[in-house]
Amino acid sequence: MRPPTPAIMFQGTGSNVGKSLVVAGLCRLLARRGLAVAPFKPQNMSNNAAVSADGGEIGRAQALQARAAGLAPVVDMNPVLLKPESETGSQVVVQGRRLGSYKGRAYADLKPSLMPAVLESFERLAAYADIVLVEGAGSAAEVNLRANDIANMGFAEAANVPVVLIGDIDRGGVIATLVGTHALLPAQDLALIRGFLINRFRGDVSIFNEGLRTISSRTAWPSLGVVPWFSDAGKLPAEDSVDLASRTRNASGAVKIVALSLPRIANFDDLDPLSLEPGVALELLPLGAPIPADADLVLIPGSKATIADLAALKACGWESDVIAHVRRGGRVIGLCGGYQMLGRRVADPDGVEGPPGEAVGLGLLDVETVLGGDKTLARVSGRHRASGETVAAYEIHMGRTFGPDSARAPFEIDGRPEGAASADGRVIGCYLHGVFAEDGFRRAFLAQLGLTPGGFSYEATVDSTLDALADHLGAHLDVDAILAIARSRA
Repeated sequence: MRPPTPAIMFQGTGSNVGKSLVVAGLCRLLARRGLAVAPFKPQNMSNNAAVSADGGEIGRAQALQARAAGLAPVVDMNPVLLKPESETGSQVVVQGRRLGSYKGRAYADLKPSLMPAVLESFERLAAYADIVLVEGAGSAAEVNLRANDIANMGFAEAANVPVVLIGDIDRGGVIATLVGTHALLPAQDLALIRGFLINRFRGDVSIFNEGLRTISSRTAWPSLGVVPWFSDAGKLPAEDSVDLASRTRNASGAVKIVALSLPRIANFDDLDPLSLEPGVALELLPLGAPIPADADLVLIPGSKATIADLAALKACGWESDVIAHVRRGGRVIGLCGGYQMLGRRVADPDGVEGPPGEAVGLGLLDVETVLGGDKTLARVSGRHRASGETVAAYEIHMGRTFGPDSARAPFEIDGRPEGAASADGRVIGCYLHGVFAEDGFRRAFLAQLGLTPGGFSYEATVDSTLDALADHLGAHLDVDAILAIARSRA
């Protein structure tokens, strides 16, 4: 019988402690050592999804981790994806395909039935990998969710995967969060934890030596290292909108782009290449904040719930702001859900996003959208008609959009027109995600706004940043000890 594939799970003392980037950096570091590394996250909650190579959808963080490992992303890397649609409910995606929408209690009842799919995906990855790096979700000590857990200790126990805890010192209280986690966990979960690491340290690491000793004496866990703050983290695709808000550039620039922060904003990594482009001042505008009169472009991003976010956009006053912006000669682009909002009408006759109904759109494009049917999940390629630049992108949406302005589609994708444009070309929309990562198209698009871009390459920047992150972790973590823990899996 084949021995178990080495694996190690990185859990956190809370959400947003840096688990995703630690796994991504270690994927790149171990891949450079010649190991076949596979990333895995049993359950993710994010509206920032990617289309996998096998035609499903997974969390954007796992797609980045796959890239770091030199792999094409596949649905097994994130078998359960929760995409929040409201404060109390989410769309549930299992092994890349939409299962349905569930409220909190209903999902809690569903979870036990999902563990077989989670373990199946894990074992498929493990079959061709030298090591699997597993990322947990939220906090390891969410004891109220421990029954039927598939995201943290429940998975680790079921798959017999040793655990390393990550604490974020930048948010404060890291000693208490690690020691408190130890105090809360039952004996069977404590037996799985083999060490801890401290993330996002600023300043002289030596002043925390006593803190490390305190944690180890209270928990009996060895320290695997203290990772200083990685200042280039903002150059990598953001998984959470909180991360994106912290990296938007408000400095003066030749072009000012305002992106609307919708309540259920989705696939907001579309903004990352623009935020990094020299000469662009990008601001993710909080809900209801006035749209600046000097904005060159208003970008309406994707949404997990188009009709609900359209209502929020109108209620906060953005509808009149966007229309005024267009009347002043400004430009607007809508991506996916934002594209749907730009039309005359959005109809949801089957209740795909909530109760059946419809809503009047912004009316800036002469198109309408009908939600329903199978979800479109596809990697696509083609060209931007105006500039001739080639583009590679992905589509992930429900419904179809049609109308007279579709005759001026800005893109030709796989031999078909894609998107719509107003008669003067100042308002455009499309279903394409990722087009701004294409250097040629991005430069041509920004040239229309008056910017003469330089030689910045987004994809090259992402890869060089992953290399720098790998070097950073290699310098500050006991990687050999981490490998030994992974190999101890029996």
